Amino acid sequence: MKNRYVAIMAGGIGSRFWPKSRKNYPKQFLDILGTGETLIQTTYKRFQKLVPEENIFIVTGTDYVSLIKEQIPTINDRQILAEPARRNTAPCIAYMASKLAAIDPDATFVVAPSDHLITEQAHFLEILESALGFAYRSDTMVTLGIKPHTPHTGYGYIQYDLDGSSQDNVFKVKTFTEKPSLEMAKTFVESGEFLWNSGIFVWHVKTIMDAFKEFQPEIYEVFAEGANFYNTDEEDDFVKQAYAQCRSISIDYAIMEHAKNVCVIPSNFGWSDLGTWTSLWERHPKDYLGNAIEGEKVMVYDAENCMVLAPDDKMVILQGLQDYCIIDTKDVLLICRLDQEQRIKDFNTEARRIYGEDFS
Repeated sequence: MKNRYVAIMAGGIGSRFWPKSRKNYPKQFLDILGTGETLIQTTYKRFQKLVPEENIFIVTGTDYVSLIKEQIPTINDRQILAEPARRNTAPCIAYMASKLAAIDPDATFVVAPSDHLITEQAHFLEILESALGFAYRSDTMVTLGIKPHTPHTGYGYIQYDLDGSSQDNVFKVKTFTEKPSLEMAKTFVESGEFLWNSGIFVWHVKTIMDAFKEFQPEIYEVFAEGANFYNTDEEDDFVKQAYAQCRSISIDYAIMEHAKNVCVIPSNFGWSDLGTWTSLWERHPKDYLGNAIEGEKVMVYDAENCMVLAPDDKMVILQGLQDYCIIDTKDVLLICRLDQEQRIKDFNTEARRIYGEDFS
């Protein structure tokens, strides 16, 4: 247990949840599910059941360090890895692995996003226990794949070797595919050979470091130079220089699509990446017409299958709409068809271009 760690990635801005999720207060710091806890608080508590609290690290942007300390007051400064710039998940993971190698060269660790929903937590933790053991015993990078129930085009897909031998329900990965077209997604789901990519990974620190050394030597060398600075007062200054030298690239593109020692555990633990308003609508309690409503003074007439979010002190009257997303914040009102919500990032970009960064 002492050699097991968790790295929670909490640097995203949640742009698909705009206008509720904003650059200065993104969705991981919001109580988006109305549970009384923010997403990152729920995630942190979940992992306290897996590893000692002092073995949980959070990787986030420098702008969000104060929010982390505010929402998780028990966390120690050394457990917060502050990224000076957004460089996607590969540099983030390289930084974590390098820092952890300086603390515990025999570490095995979980990498997970801060803003995912997991309803079957006990089962999830059981799977991670199995994955941690497998990754420790073998030179293998393990990912958790979600058994798909619809041809979702918003997720990446993992093809795995159903016919190959399985140990501890761990299967060899054949291919990774980024967000496919609807027709391709239908083919994937019908084949039974594909899983949704959850973005949750488990590996021994040496295994992931070796993978960076082989497939991303530039990133590996940048962070290897910090061996004497990690966990010292000089770490922040070193990391600023390191990130200035890193390109933005995801761990899937950087490592997972190239490596041969990647395995997947087919899983089903009530997972959602809560990446869009539709994903929240799917998980939210609904009225008898399928409307998911957040707000004390929302009145609905002749409307079906809508996602409505409004301030408690704002009256909203909705009539005659079907399959719409209505998000009302103090400075933005968004009304958008749910099947067009992928355009929300474009709406946000255009709003910032015309009216300035106050709308980011």
